[in-house]
Amino acid sequence: MTRRPVTRKRDACYRIGRSATGLGLFATAPIERGAFIVEYSGERIPTREAHAREKTAGARYMFEINNRWTVDGSVRSNIGRYANHSCQPNAESALRRGKVILRALRAIEQGEEITYDYGEEYFELFIEPKGCRCAKCTEAVTMRKAKKRRA
Repeated sequence: MTRRPVTRKRDACYRIGRSATGLGLFATAPIERGAFIVEYSGERIPTREAHAREKTAGARYMFEINNRWTVDGSVRSNIGRYANHSCQPNAESALRRGKVILRALRAIEQGEEITYDYGEEYFELFIEPKGCRCAKCTEAVTMRKAKKRRA
């Protein structure tokens, strides 16, 4: 069985690269506020099946559209899965014509990591137990440690 190469649009404004939390999505050119960045793609499955996968297999790439449908974004061709969580995001998710997309909340500079808020449920299930490692939270931890050293 041969692997199909992942195809990318020539005008893609992003690249996948190393981030503080593993792999991340980075802007390769400035992105304007409100601009479409990427689609979060994958198989559309019933939400109850997604919840079962999360509990038994620890599936982390589920994007719940509503109480009936969820996108299983675990396929590697889903470029949107590489956008990491941030408590101070520069992008947001939105539904357009039944598809989940990421769009810029503000102007994003070339080289900046593209992040969005994964939501309360995901945060409580996967991020909070290990601690949030987004730039805002990492900076807050560093500041607290510095204050303790000075005291």
